[in-house]
Amino acid sequence: MNRRVRASPAPRRPQWGHTTVHVRSPSIIALAAFFLAWALSAGETRAASSAGTGAMDPAAFTKLSDEWMLSRWANPEAESTVHRYPARGARKVGRLRFDTEDGVSEVYLALREYTDPSGRVWTEVRLPARPNGQKGWVPRAALGEYQVVRSVLRIDRRSKRAKLIRRGEVIWRARVGVGKPSTPTPAGRFYVRERLIPADGTIYGKLAFGLSAYARVSEWPGGGVVGVHGTNQPALIPGSPSSGCIRLRADDLRQLGRLLEIGTPVWIT
Repeated sequence: MNRRVRASPAPRRPQWGHTTVHVRSPSIIALAAFFLAWALSAGETRAASSAGTGAMDPAAFTKLSDEWMLSRWANPEAESTVHRYPARGARKVGRLRFDTEDGVSEVYLALREYTDPSGRVWTEVRLPARPNGQKGWVPRAALGEYQVVRSVLRIDRRSKRAKLIRRGEVIWRARVGVGKPSTPTPAGRFYVRERLIPADGTIYGKLAFGLSAYARVSEWPGGGVVGVHGTNQPALIPGSPSSGCIRLRADDLRQLGRLLEIGTPVWIT
């Protein structure tokens, strides 16, 4: 049974007083900056070393998703810290969250697992956050049961074409609308986070999918999420009419809606 464990609020950070430091030479400042940078780098190097990222045992890693023929995803079970490396002392790069901007259960695409020397299991996930392309490691226990998908959605911005591939076979294809040159659809590897039914009379058509990608500006409510949705201006497809989202004609969207699963990897080129 999946459960959500809401983390208790983080303790307030202490308020430090102001300290005035008098230096006699700019060289002292430069030397202090050098040693500070060295200390931070050394700390992260030790965390990476303890995680096995320097001289890791290949047997400690397990690939979970190839983002093509087989991929795994999970909902979060706890608002865990996300680390750069699979180690408690590694730099923090974010936190898992329970819900998307639209109030739907959040989804994380799982890439790899790693078992550290103490036997603790970590999972590397893609992060739905700005800037695009972030990844990080969380304890395996912070995620629920893995779900499996065997498809990938590919979107080519130049040709204005999209296709859904399942087990290596194209099962759907369509012409699409993408972002304007001033507000381009971002390129990269993403995934489907949510499926929504827009309100009647909106520009989104009858169905919308929220991705883990973020645009500079987006027509999507909640701020910048790149979506795959319908349009009230089908004559502009194929073309570049959007603020970053992928637009489809009604018939193409209806067909895609029967085939596209949550957690499906999305490659935008």
